[in-house]
Amino acid sequence: MSFSSSEASTSLQASPSHALAPYGWDAGWEAEFAPYAEQGLLPGRVVRVDRGQCDLVTADGLIRADTAFVTPHDPLKVVCTGDWAAVEPVGGNPRYVRTLLPRRTAFARSTSSKRSEGQILAANVDHAIITVSLAVELDLGRIERFLALAWESGAQPLVVLSKADLVPDPTGLSYLVEDVETTAPGVQVLPVSSATGEGVDVLSAVVSGGTSVLLGASGAGKSTLANTLLGEDVMTVQAARDVDGKGRHTTTTRNLLLLPGGGVLIDTPGLRGVGLWDAESGVGQVFSEIEGLAADCRFHDCVHESEPGCAVTAAVEDGALPVRRLESYRKLLRENQRIVAKTDARVRAEILKDWKRKGAAGRAAMEAKRGRIR
Repeated sequence: MSFSSSEASTSLQASPSHALAPYGWDAGWEAEFAPYAEQGLLPGRVVRVDRGQCDLVTADGLIRADTAFVTPHDPLKVVCTGDWAAVEPVGGNPRYVRTLLPRRTAFARSTSSKRSEGQILAANVDHAIITVSLAVELDLGRIERFLALAWESGAQPLVVLSKADLVPDPTGLSYLVEDVETTAPGVQVLPVSSATGEGVDVLSAVVSGGTSVLLGASGAGKSTLANTLLGEDVMTVQAARDVDGKGRHTTTTRNLLLLPGGGVLIDTPGLRGVGLWDAESGVGQVFSEIEGLAADCRFHDCVHESEPGCAVTAAVEDGALPVRRLESYRKLLRENQRIVAKTDARVRAEILKDWKRKGAAGRAAMEAKRGRIR
């Protein structure tokens, strides 16, 4: 079904497309949308998705539309908060989203189900704000996981250490920041307190340009942080448990919110599981120092375990590289390889070949040992 271009142009003349500029509409999106404008469709940005329907902001205001026409079998291609869409003009009941514009960035993870399907969390994001509470002990491995997904998405990561007021000692706070900076090369690490206002001005300046998404575990303080940036209590906040600092899922849907100082913010529910999803390049970015060392290994296919001339294990032995970093790097690469292998026959074959090679090497070692014993 198509609609007359005159109907669309009349609507867009009455409410020019720049009305969507606060939500991120620009010349690039306008060029992408041009073929759909000719069909009489209207542009809109998805601000919330719920059970086969979504709310979109358009030049005519907020509308609700049905997503039946854009519900593919691939869970990574379903309508997501942050998407730009082509929606039917006024008149349809219900109105339908007809197509999505190609995403510039997409934040995806593996679900916690046994099927390990991909799940899209936010689309067309410029800044991925990984929120980590200082009310509990830092989990550096979890931060590395978030960072890998953020880099893979195409967004620029930023680590926010929330509830900084709970660390009154400036020296102690400085050490915590340094620990995270070591874990997050090339990423800004910002201690923030919604209670005292520490770091809020810097964070506000970052999010004022483009689209930002808040990510983190339940109880990390995302909703409180969102309210601070919005300047009002829009998101419901619940106290975290004193025992472990975890909170209930205050936010149950992903919501796109317009910030008063410019930019838009996507708030997300707390994530219990942070499974990788085809994030090999993201892992490499997180562990860039290991990737740099690997370039000096004797063998180009070195796996940094027991090979002679391995620059990575040498760095561990002389203390230049923390063993925790190498173990985390290996763990995330193995996990990512398992996920990719479920949908890529070539990767499955490579894994099988590697298992056979290691098995043969193990058998040869045992035979040599038995020969020496005899």
